[in-house]
Amino acid sequence: MKCKILHESKGRLRVHVYRSHMTPVEADRLEYYLDSFDFVKKVSVSERTSNAIIFFDEAKRQDVLSKLASFDIKDTEVAVPEHTGRKLRIEYEDKMFFHIAQKLLRQLIVPTPIRYTIVALKSVPYIIKGIKTLMEGKIEVSVLDATSIAVSLIRKDFDTAGSVIFLLKVGDIMEEWTHKKSVDDLARTMSLNVDKAWCIASDGQEILVNVCDVKEGDRIIVRTGSMIPLDGKVIDGDASVNQASMTGESAPVHKSADALVYAGTVVEEGEITIEVLKTQGLGRYDRIVAMIEESEKLKSETESRASHLADRLVPYTFGATLLTWLVTRNATKATSILMVDFCCALKLSMPIAVLSAMREAGDHKISVKGGKFMEAVANATTIVFDKTGTLTYANPKVNEVVTFGDNDKDEMLRLAACLEEHYPHSIANAVVKAAEDKDLSHEEKHTKAVYIVAHGISSTIDGQKVCIGSYHFIFEDEGCIIPESEKAKFDALPDEYSHLYMAIGGVLSAVILIEDPIREEASAVIDKLKDVGFENVVMMTGDSDRTAKAVAAKTGVTRYFSEVLPEDKAAFIRSEHEAGRKVVMVGDGINDSPALSEADAGIAVSTGASIAREIADITISSDDLSGLITLKELSARLMDRIDFNYRTIIGFNSMLILLGLAGVLTPTMSSLLHNTSTVALGIRSMTDLLDK
Repeated sequence: MKCKILHESKGRLRVHVYRSHMTPVEADRLEYYLDSFDFVKKVSVSERTSNAIIFFDEAKRQDVLSKLASFDIKDTEVAVPEHTGRKLRIEYEDKMFFHIAQKLLRQLIVPTPIRYTIVALKSVPYIIKGIKTLMEGKIEVSVLDATSIAVSLIRKDFDTAGSVIFLLKVGDIMEEWTHKKSVDDLARTMSLNVDKAWCIASDGQEILVNVCDVKEGDRIIVRTGSMIPLDGKVIDGDASVNQASMTGESAPVHKSADALVYAGTVVEEGEITIEVLKTQGLGRYDRIVAMIEESEKLKSETESRASHLADRLVPYTFGATLLTWLVTRNATKATSILMVDFCCALKLSMPIAVLSAMREAGDHKISVKGGKFMEAVANATTIVFDKTGTLTYANPKVNEVVTFGDNDKDEMLRLAACLEEHYPHSIANAVVKAAEDKDLSHEEKHTKAVYIVAHGISSTIDGQKVCIGSYHFIFEDEGCIIPESEKAKFDALPDEYSHLYMAIGGVLSAVILIEDPIREEASAVIDKLKDVGFENVVMMTGDSDRTAKAVAAKTGVTRYFSEVLPEDKAAFIRSEHEAGRKVVMVGDGINDSPALSEADAGIAVSTGASIAREIADITISSDDLSGLITLKELSARLMDRIDFNYRTIIGFNSMLILLGLAGVLTPTMSSLLHNTSTVALGIRSMTDLLDK
């Protein structure tokens, strides 16, 4: 690609691409191409000027120039998201430019009588909207706008009426733009991230494939705890599907043959075979946007109170206007007060502040489904952790396979992986990974696998029942036995590992020893969580008391509970609620789902089970638990920003009313200052809360 260096400084280049113009798609291609290289820190491409500003590692200047030279804007393969936000920005920049340009041209060219006629015509929609609101028995901001415009027209002050209409339109464009940008940013952070799917081959075998390789008409199978990766129609099986992310329904929906299912929803229980109707990316983004815009989850209690207050203040504005006119008999002073309302700023800045905070959380690999959950995190004093995959690493490893009877180690590991790969969890992933490392491929020889939450998996192979899971499941629920001659071997199993038991035909066949090391950052993060306001840091696990006690001592949690079931975790959270405390729950498995639902804010680890991520209100990266600290700080600062916005709006607009009452401000100036402050506060609410 031919380009010219316009300016260069330390670690920064501004280059011009030799093209008459760049389309938004071409600008995105160049930006994402350059951004894909590790030595490029930041890049911004302007489609209007065909310029690119590149920040890079100083030692890699030649590499940057080489990549620019080799780039072909049409043919070079570049991974660009379906929605980048560029087209949205261009759309609203153009709207604002033409709105201002039309105003200036009318002032300079259009004769005064015609200009006044245009103002009168433009006022009609505002007045009609105000009348409709009054007829509905409401006194809201639309009534205030209609009254201020109508009063100006009655006084034949067409310039003031025109200015008010112009400023209202500017405010509308800015409000729509900022809201849509915030929703767009958030929707992109919440985009579906499912990499693999079980596809049924022509010979009936299940094959794990990349989602991008699945085509329309292919059949995929989805089981308990897994996310449905693509839109489709059920052709076999029955399942309860959690569709909250798409439809907002809290209760799972039963799906059987011929029912439609949607990408991003999760199978809570059961198993279904789906015929794919839409491949990846089609329709998903639009549904996420609709969910964000319609969901009441976006509104925190503080945000809702501010919105209700805004509507309640409108009648007082009318009262102040009427009182001013009665006392002063000065229509100009009275109209100045009409130009000011609290509603616009309160209703614009609060949602934008929340959406922006959610977008910023996404920048830190934290996905938040609604503002009320950030408020819950800010106010919570109790945080509950699951152990495996949360306080311990999300990628535990198989240390050893101890066999019983005459069973072969590799064969037992192969069979264990065959069962576990259908129900993803950190322990299951460890077993599957161990089999992969040994190149132990397998065919699906077993019958349908049944998953029992928090216990294990059972199936049948060669006519014999196969079970894999916890001690409680294998020996108490299933009544399996240990071979008499090998009880000493069983008693000698090392305590420092988690144990996964497998039995065939009711007899113990193998114990898989899982190395589940504590996260390096766990202790420091828990200490910091105590510092930032969590009084109770609790660990709850289904593991043995021996293991739980050791982990609790190393991490520094204030309390721990061992050998608990899913319902025990949920019951503990309910008891905390009864004590008047807000609770945050952090987990990663299917067995954590009830507790995640019960908590004020449920937080799932990104590598956990799909059902946990779906039910959870917040998802954090599994790379580092310090994301919890970031989330707490971000949530606290969001609440501070909302409080600041509230105080600023009430204070500044009250000042405008007093200055209008004193005759210091004209109606036009009051309207200008009010709308300018509203837009400024909205823009400020879009800025980052945390320092980079």
